[in-house]
Amino acid sequence: MKTPASASALVAALVLAFAPAGAPAGLTLTTGAATGPETGAAFGMANGTAPGPGGAAGSWIWPLDPRPAVVRAFDPPAKPWLSGHRGVDLRAGYNGAPVASPAAGTVSFVGVVADRPVITVDHGNGLRSSFEAVRSDLAAGAAVAAGDVLGWIQPGHCGPVPCVHWGVRRGKAYLNPLAFVTDLRPSVLLPPRDPAPG
Repeated sequence: MKTPASASALVAALVLAFAPAGAPAGLTLTTGAATGPETGAAFGMANGTAPGPGGAAGSWIWPLDPRPAVVRAFDPPAKPWLSGHRGVDLRAGYNGAPVASPAAGTVSFVGVVADRPVITVDHGNGLRSSFEAVRSDLAAGAAVAAGDVLGWIQPGHCGPVPCVHWGVRRGKAYLNPLAFVTDLRPSVLLPPRDPAPG
């Protein structure tokens, strides 16, 4: 029978064994083009950058309420000039649904890009989130708090399905927005605490 102390030691050993050098326990970062369940790109850490200060994993709120389904996942390109999906499409309950700011910031852009209304919020620390197709009455320079309504979803982005495209960037690197509203690190399965004698 294992004691709680030895179980704690086992957990610590497993976490350290699976953690890469220089990264937080349980988190693998990548700077290459590989993607998959074991790489940073799968967790939104493109170019080796994690959410970090001002955007820790799970520290923002969902821009839609209730928590939406993901219609199309983050699929960053291997090279900046290649095609990919540099954000996520979130299903809304209806066209015209309000879109909330996921974190405090300052509106840096409101306008039309490629025939779609877009709003961008600068959250500080180099982080910006953009939403399309979202009609907004706000103007650049407006301060917003987490949960403040940025605008309303317009039809057409996901065909007949009401949705919003949400992208997050740090500088020029696109990040997975889901990394800011949920913990995307892989789970570590541990042996049972009190295995049956065999």
